[in-house]
Amino acid sequence: MLDRAELLLPAGSLVKLKTAILYGADAVYAGTPDMCLRAQSKMTLEDLEEGIKFVHQKGKKIYLTLNLFMHNSDAAKLPKFVETLRHLGPDGVLIADPGVFQYVKDHAPELNLFVSTQANICSSLAVQFWQNQGAKLCVLGREVTFAEMKEIREQCPDILLECFMHGAMCMSYSGRCLISNYLADRSANQGKCAHCCRWHYKLHLRLKDGSIKEIEINDQNKDAFEFLLEEEFRPGEYFEVVEDEHGGYILNSKDMCLLPRLPDLLNIGMDSLKVEGRNKTEYYAAIVARTYRQAIDDYYKSPQTWDYKNYMDELYTLQNRGYCLGFHDGKLTNISQNYEYTRTLGDWLFAGSIIEWLDDKAVFEIRNYIDQGEYIEFLVPGGLQNIRVTFNEFEDADTHEKSTKVSAGQGKKILIDFNNVKAELITKGKANKELSASQVKELLPQYSIARKPAPLEGESGTMLSHKKAEFNTLCNSD
Repeated sequence: MLDRAELLLPAGSLVKLKTAILYGADAVYAGTPDMCLRAQSKMTLEDLEEGIKFVHQKGKKIYLTLNLFMHNSDAAKLPKFVETLRHLGPDGVLIADPGVFQYVKDHAPELNLFVSTQANICSSLAVQFWQNQGAKLCVLGREVTFAEMKEIREQCPDILLECFMHGAMCMSYSGRCLISNYLADRSANQGKCAHCCRWHYKLHLRLKDGSIKEIEINDQNKDAFEFLLEEEFRPGEYFEVVEDEHGGYILNSKDMCLLPRLPDLLNIGMDSLKVEGRNKTEYYAAIVARTYRQAIDDYYKSPQTWDYKNYMDELYTLQNRGYCLGFHDGKLTNISQNYEYTRTLGDWLFAGSIIEWLDDKAVFEIRNYIDQGEYIEFLVPGGLQNIRVTFNEFEDADTHEKSTKVSAGQGKKILIDFNNVKAELITKGKANKELSASQVKELLPQYSIARKPAPLEGESGTMLSHKKAEFNTLCNSD
């Protein structure tokens, strides 16, 4: 058991890896597309080599994923891949397939073997089994409740334990999903999930004559009826199936957010707190790393005064499907599902990041449109302060042409001369003081992230407010 819990962030690319470390991650996990459960990973072996060197120079750790379930065609690549792992020297290798575990154990005994969540570890018996095989760490399945987690920790004191703390939830058991195979011929267990649980589905009726009719939902009849499912062995328990003109989302889970239950995880001695999201943006990595870093450090300093509400506003700046507590408090409830829509909502957007500094000018890569008079906020690493910058014009970093608006695309970059723009330090949403160019440069190193406000209006704004209130009620319920 570690003295302090480790904050573990995803690294879907080299830039995301460096961003996560910059904003407070103790460790990152990464993998290459052909040998892990993220087929869209942008990591090459050359990237991994650079990333491992970077992480170790910062005194942090990196774990590589080898957690797909192998077919013979995959196993043929294993010898060369394991030799590469030995050359790279990661701090651990995440594995799910028992055959792969044994192979790496036999052919690379110096590597620390970790057992992935895909192995469905939900009991102390499973942890003890893998410990006897030589595992140094076990990642518990998302289905493990806190009460079970506490028992496992007590019964397995001599092995490192990891659990998921934040990110997307899968509607299937520890991600072992077959729907994607069936509907899209893409195996979730091979890293190619088509996310069929996020698709919209329409209801149809089969009539006695064998014909199938679509149930039309329109403005005239949409409020006239509801669709309810009743399971055979649970008479009287009705599962609401919501469908509107866009369809129904009966399998669509909200995102996990265990920030309100962080004291539980720290107090029982969980060794590693894991964030999901290797395919998400650098903005996601920065916000989640920075927020949880501050929350964890604050709790260790003063558990008596700690309050999760001090940090939730930051997490709501991310695009999300609404938050839930996963299985932490026990079985899932209807609050854990998002029946109304599959899109993500958030009232801030990823604006871009600092690629490099040229004296007092930042080379800023644009990731969203910005108009004259708009402001963006840079996220200051090492706390929850921001630096607000308002633009009157934009200078192209390559052509030096000036314009009154700028859009993302094809690596579009601008120069920000901090001697000629107003930069204000923002604390808890309020301007604190104006900063000089040298002060900004000191606070915002390479890979610093910026966001822009994008207030939601109408139905979307109402939905987001409803989800916030719903989650707060859930977190404060007994």
